[in-house]
Amino acid sequence: MRRRRNLAASVGGWSARHRWAAILIWVAFVAVTTLAGNAIGTAKMKDYESANGDSREAGRILDGAAFKDVAGEVVLVQSEDAALTVDGPRFRAAVAAVKDAVTATGQVENVRTPYDAQPSPVTQDRRTTLVQFDMKGDGATADGRVQPVLDAVAGVRPRFPELRVEEAGGASAGKLIGEAIDKDFVRAEQLSLPITFGILLAAFGALLAAFVPLALAMTAIVGATGLLGLTSQLLHVDEATPNLMLLIGLAVGVDYSLFYIRREREERAKGRDKRRAIEIAAATSGRAVLISGITVIVAMAGMFLTGNGVFMGFAEGTILVVLTAMIGSLTVLPALLSLIGDKIDARLVHGTVRVLSRGRLTWTRRLGGREGQGRFWNAILTPVLRHPLVSVVVAGGLLLALAVPAFTLRTGSQTIDDLQGDYAIAETFKRIDKAFPGGNDPAVVVLKAADVTTPAVTAAIDGFKRRALATGEANEPFGVDVNPDKTVARISIGLKGEGGAAEHAVRTLREDVVPGTLASVGEAHVTGSAAGSMDFNAQLSRTIPLVFGFVLLLAFLLLLVSFRSLVVAIKAILLNLLSVAAAYGVLVLIFQRGYGEGLLGFTSTGYITDWLPLFLFVILFGLSMDYHVFILSRIREAFDRGMRTEDAVAFGIRSTAGVVTSAAFIMVAVFGTFATLSLLTFMQMGVGLAAAILIDATIVRAVLLPATMKLLGDWNWYLPRWLDWLPQLSHGDDEDDDDTDAARRRPVPVPVG
Repeated sequence: MRRRRNLAASVGGWSARHRWAAILIWVAFVAVTTLAGNAIGTAKMKDYESANGDSREAGRILDGAAFKDVAGEVVLVQSEDAALTVDGPRFRAAVAAVKDAVTATGQVENVRTPYDAQPSPVTQDRRTTLVQFDMKGDGATADGRVQPVLDAVAGVRPRFPELRVEEAGGASAGKLIGEAIDKDFVRAEQLSLPITFGILLAAFGALLAAFVPLALAMTAIVGATGLLGLTSQLLHVDEATPNLMLLIGLAVGVDYSLFYIRREREERAKGRDKRRAIEIAAATSGRAVLISGITVIVAMAGMFLTGNGVFMGFAEGTILVVLTAMIGSLTVLPALLSLIGDKIDARLVHGTVRVLSRGRLTWTRRLGGREGQGRFWNAILTPVLRHPLVSVVVAGGLLLALAVPAFTLRTGSQTIDDLQGDYAIAETFKRIDKAFPGGNDPAVVVLKAADVTTPAVTAAIDGFKRRALATGEANEPFGVDVNPDKTVARISIGLKGEGGAAEHAVRTLREDVVPGTLASVGEAHVTGSAAGSMDFNAQLSRTIPLVFGFVLLLAFLLLLVSFRSLVVAIKAILLNLLSVAAAYGVLVLIFQRGYGEGLLGFTSTGYITDWLPLFLFVILFGLSMDYHVFILSRIREAFDRGMRTEDAVAFGIRSTAGVVTSAAFIMVAVFGTFATLSLLTFMQMGVGLAAAILIDATIVRAVLLPATMKLLGDWNWYLPRWLDWLPQLSHGDDEDDDDTDAARRRPVPVPVG
């Protein structure tokens, strides 16, 4: 049966024949989406859209209650001397100096001290208090006006050396921490580009060949970001989504171009003309890019099933950037290759540009040896194929050993401990939380009623306070804010303890205190950091099986249809799961148990950020398919042309080793830059992604894949008769002569039943 000419080949052929039209269409697409996206702007999600359960409902009510957006600040005044207390004249003088200094800036209002009619909190030992105040104006922009206040507090400190005088709050954190994190992201992004270009230059040995993949990836990212401005009007996204799009877009965009250009250059080196080389690259690597891109998109789509706004926004952004990069690789890349021709191999030689002629066209490899068959990969693959069972046992045992720690993986929510580095304000937050447990992240009870200022409602609120404090799980500070139309009261109360203790306190409020006091006068919901974490984890526990099942099932079906092999599809799923499990184990060893703290410069919190494991699974499962599909496509192509399975495996691995190595180095380098950020969560994400890609491209693809295929032989291509209706898709070009050792024919038929 003659196979159908595949879609990638048709698109690539048209693009190569109509190169200027393809290039202009791509440029117009990027320009239009960018202009439209910038004009509309990316719609950021509201706070409640990232929450789940009771917390989401509380946030929804608050969002419609028209509360004034206020940035609250506090100044910690603390004594380490038991004799120096809030009641002493020296302490009073310090508090008064702080109040006068911040008031003099003209930027604050509602200043409260322990000596006012409505006093700010004081610890039981009377050695610690807070000067509380609000920043004037919109809270969202308060970080831009807080510097004079920080300077005023800093001016008070030298006058009272016996006391600790430190400021913290929403505005100061946004100013000091936000700026540092923004600089981190900018630095990581700036590092990613030159590192990627350097690896491409080393891989290709030519400026244009290195520049084209990077340019295509960046234009894809720009175009996808413009599209995000349009789609985010329907599904709002988290503010970190564009950063994630850059990370994923740069990785897959460069990889797809690398696969494509690598094959086109290989065909030119064999002596084929430019048009024919592009056609073959489109039919082979182009098809691998298409399958890989669709698989990545399917994996990302699994995040929609979480029902969480942050994950759904991540899915939206990553799908857009992968889709755009895939389309660009299939359309404009063949056109560029047709336009540039052999000039893509131009090298600077003694200050002049040298273009290799068609007859001398070569594919330079830094590892030496023939094309794609460097000594390094030969040294690995030869013993692997000679001793496949031993290779499977050793490599599989290593990955299983790495995966074992994953069974002890613990998750937790992001706290101030997530901030790594020398940030004085982080220590101030910790001191405040130690002195007033729960004061930094109180529980917030949202009460909605016809009028929350009536005597009956205020009496219920007083009853709530007494009953909550009586449980021993809540404490001061306690506060009540009422919205302008008096329909919503925002009640804040501190929770004692952290982690499990705080979550138990939330359950006590929800199941006992609120029903017994507030439920009779209105609609009440509990939110806050601890409550939000509980609701998030509960949502994930319900949806994780759906996400895993969706991703695994659809990936299996895609591979089954693409390669017409039950064994290939099942084995791909198992190998990907093994590499993801090993990456989890690496995360546990490094960030949970603390191995490598000194090397990476962080302090372990003893857990992995709660949203990261699911996110890593989806991202890694999708990205791992890049290499798997690319290598398998080359193996299947050789097998379809008559090679025995063993020879096809050896040929496929050797011919793709160089490009897979380069692609893996790029991904590891890009992801590794995010391990330099100040937030531990992003360090975990960067290390987890980099470790998984490195494991996948080496142990899995270079050892386990060829060894298992060697052991299975022709059973690799097993397809039951009842599935014979699946379409037969081309993995190459049926009319092309293959000069890749086609004389070695498979001696036995493929089992089909």
